[in-house]
Amino acid sequence: MITVEHLKKQYAAHTAVDDISFEVRQKEVLGFLGPNGAGKSTTLRILTGFLTATSGKVTVDGHDVFQRPEAVKRVIGYLPENVPLYTEMRVDEYLRYRAALKKVPMSKRKKAVDGVLERCRITDVRHRIIGQLSKGYKQRVGIADALVSDPKILILDEPTIGLDPNQIRQTRSLVRELGKERTVILSSHILPEVEAVCSRVLIINKGRLVGQGRPDELRTEMQGGEARILVEIKDVKGNAEAALSKVEGVTHLSAPEKTKADSLLFTVTANADTDVRERIFDAAVAGGFKLLGLSSKSASLEDIFVHITTSEADADAEEDAAPEAPSTEAQKGGSK
Repeated sequence: MITVEHLKKQYAAHTAVDDISFEVRQKEVLGFLGPNGAGKSTTLRILTGFLTATSGKVTVDGHDVFQRPEAVKRVIGYLPENVPLYTEMRVDEYLRYRAALKKVPMSKRKKAVDGVLERCRITDVRHRIIGQLSKGYKQRVGIADALVSDPKILILDEPTIGLDPNQIRQTRSLVRELGKERTVILSSHILPEVEAVCSRVLIINKGRLVGQGRPDELRTEMQGGEARILVEIKDVKGNAEAALSKVEGVTHLSAPEKTKADSLLFTVTANADTDVRERIFDAAVAGGFKLLGLSSKSASLEDIFVHITTSEADADAEEDAAPEAPSTEAQKGGSK
């Protein structure tokens, strides 16, 4: 559905997007992640035909973005980070106007507008002036605008900015529904939201693609084939730490943390191909300490994001700090 090959965007000495390549499949909900200034919005604007690239190729639904931008815009619904609304217009008036601009046939406009008003849950404000709406309602009007032409592809850049928790849930549910019908790219800083609705994620940092895959694939890669288990105990005899460290298959045992219930919480690291929970239970019985909790601890998407982006930053810092090799002329000068 979308193919990006060696995409690069240069602004004078600043490289906003640095030779990235990826694909987005049909009816896939893709999370697009990265720190502020990483190049996410620039990439999305290029995909939608609103911005040109320095080099590279982008194909959307069989159309070259740089050769046929108008054809690309007809198949994409785009919600930018800062929604550009005509605040003096009423909601339904604005959506009818936008439907006309997007060449929705006149015979279908009323049905299209009514449909997106209902879907985005803004029917109750359809006759209100946009400038008088709350930020959350304005955001939903923007989503309705992106949907009004019934596009094959939906690109949402920070769609839940300014929404309250209930509205965020509603938007999350809507994105999940839309992903069953069309291709969706979702850029968001709310990582639990991305993890809840996206089947795959791309992580961009300093303009470069630094990670991609399903959240579970990235989680396995990050944890290096290890499993982590939370163990909560009442250590009456004071021998639990020693007993847990001797359990077969355990490779690391964290220092204990005290809970509010005056119990101890350990993070046990073990080989991923070995289930050590039964052995931990047996160790508790043999050692005479009480086992209160035993649960798997998986890395969250936030953990993965921080791990990947900080690893990249550390690698860049090491590269910048490395001394440059002396030039040939300098070597000659030093040997005289």
